[in-house]
Amino acid sequence: MNRPERSARAQGRRVPAAVTAATAALLLLTACGGQDAPATQTPPGQSVTGGAAGGEAPGTGQGAGQAVAALDRSVPQQVSIPSLGVTSALETLGQDKDGVMTTPEDPDLAGWYQPGPSPGSEGPAVIAGHVTWNGADAVFKGLKTMKAGDTVEVKREDGKTATFTVDRVEEYPKKEFPTLEVYKNVDHAGLRLVTCGGEFDADRHYYTHNVVVYATMTSVA
Repeated sequence: MNRPERSARAQGRRVPAAVTAATAALLLLTACGGQDAPATQTPPGQSVTGGAAGGEAPGTGQGAGQAVAALDRSVPQQVSIPSLGVTSALETLGQDKDGVMTTPEDPDLAGWYQPGPSPGSEGPAVIAGHVTWNGADAVFKGLKTMKAGDTVEVKREDGKTATFTVDRVEEYPKKEFPTLEVYKNVDHAGLRLVTCGGEFDADRHYYTHNVVVYATMTSVA
């Protein structure tokens, strides 16, 4: 039997005083490795103010496309990543009683963080998924192999499909996770795909890193 996952509270991660109540869950950890590991950094209910005014500029990564106008909020229903051969319906993720982001119950499905922006609306929408589950590959196993210029398609409840172009892919040690860089305000429709990365510590049931894919909405159909 696998050891139960440990939350950020058990790991001693504290939220800085400068973080507002809207971002109270900002630095808490949650699982993206199923029974194998605790892992993704929990995003805030709203994007974080930080960095240059207006947030990061769209289309700044290698292979990035030109951003298009953001859409109104609409619930996402499906995410597709052609380069990985991944198509997944989306579970809706929220926060548990401790302020930790919930994770998809099905390791084969990704999940949208509902308190944040919806994919296609202005801001950094977050879709998270497990990398492994009880030792088997899960939906976001191949996320770290994505490259700038790859596309991500999100079908929305309003009938529109938002296509995002990957700006860059980063892997961060959990202890050095750049919260403001990942979740700060942006003046366009952005997307963050998040999962675990790095080495798996079998004794701690813990991945050492997070993988984050940064993308910008470049077309709508």
